[in-house]
Amino acid sequence: MRYDLVIFDNDGVLVDSEPISNRLLAVYLTELGHPTTYEDSVRDYMGSAMHRIHDLVQERSGQRLPEDFDDIFHSRVFAAFERELKPVSGAVDALEKLSADGIPYCVASSGSHERIRVGHRTTGLDRWFDEGRIFSSQDVGRGKPAPDLFLYAAERMGVAPEKCVVVEDSPLGVQAAVAAGMDVFGFTAMTPAARLAGATQLFADMSQLTDLLV
Repeated sequence: MRYDLVIFDNDGVLVDSEPISNRLLAVYLTELGHPTTYEDSVRDYMGSAMHRIHDLVQERSGQRLPEDFDDIFHSRVFAAFERELKPVSGAVDALEKLSADGIPYCVASSGSHERIRVGHRTTGLDRWFDEGRIFSSQDVGRGKPAPDLFLYAAERMGVAPEKCVVVEDSPLGVQAAVAAGMDVFGFTAMTPAARLAGATQLFADMSQLTDLLV
């Protein structure tokens, strides 16, 4: 085993939430007068903390999003999660194998603690993640592509950055892992491999993950 800690991104890596979230984000931004397609949302916002959405919209339009934007967006997303959300194919098997082998793991997500928990409860992944294994951009204040979240997760788990590997599916996440001095496995199920440049390795099927860790 080359690594002492596996750090998972959440959305798109453990739970298949990116199609849901980006569809709803595109619709909501368009409603508010910021025309956005699903493809635009995936390209510009996938892997982002909420503050980055606010920053980009203001930068491009000169307008601030409403103060209740986050609350309304999350209420729509959580309702859709209850109806549609599934674990990423192969994620449960990967977690079972890591747990059985005694390999430390955690999740470090741009999403809020509430979003992570709702997704895990809905998909049954909560059995694999106690509070000590869950880290959010809320904990550090500055989301990906800054390395802060991954460095914080490693510190809290008691592992040096160079002994960590991050599992990511977004360009922002890959950038953050590289900036943290960590290896990163780029998951290409939803993101074209070319957009994950800088990843240590690329893989398309979560069932391949444990073989990559050897």
